Amino acid sequence: MLDQKFSHLIHFKASESLSLPVQDAPTPIYHYLRQPQRLVKAIADPQLMEQLSDYEFRLKMRPLNFLDIYHFQPTVVLEVLSDSKGTVFLRSQDCEIRGIDYINDRFSLTLKGKLSPQEQEGKTYLRGEANLTVQVDLPPALWVTPKPLLQVTGNSLLKGVLSRIKQRLLNQLLTDYHYWVDSQSQLIQAQNSNIFGDPCPES
Repeated sequence: MLDQKFSHLIHFKASESLSLPVQDAPTPIYHYLRQPQRLVKAIADPQLMEQLSDYEFRLKMRPLNFLDIYHFQPTVVLEVLSDSKGTVFLRSQDCEIRGIDYINDRFSLTLKGKLSPQEQEGKTYLRGEANLTVQVDLPPALWVTPKPLLQVTGNSLLKGVLSRIKQRLLNQLLTDYHYWVDSQSQLIQAQNSNIFGDPCPES
């Protein structure tokens, strides 16, 4: 790491929140949320995700473009855990930027998120928040670029990352949840059929 006195460190940050009504179903959504593997697979592009363990996933972000100078694709290792109440906790464990060694050696990314089911006036809502921060020691090509421009561009870039994650969650999570509920119902019906046998046909 460069001497802090002579480095060109800059911080970028963004946050996003979510409040999503959940339609009633036979199996409450907190049962679904206690399966972090299914949750990640529901909202992540399968071509950009690799499961490392029951609770760790390597995700490739969409390629990013910074001021038309640097084009890069961060790869993040995420830990996703859930508790007995269905609250999901997400935290980045590692980050790598391949192909640009200078930035990769001087770059850190922190992503923290939380998603939980909450009851309000007899209805269930999914409420969540995510915070993304990046610290980078600027490469020489950006040393003369005005810092306010860098700040606005970097913050906007991170906001776009979180917005895409939120949009996938809005579009995919509840669809997968209701698919899972239907699958569970069919499984129970099949098990009951095997236990009690099919009713005799009428003569």
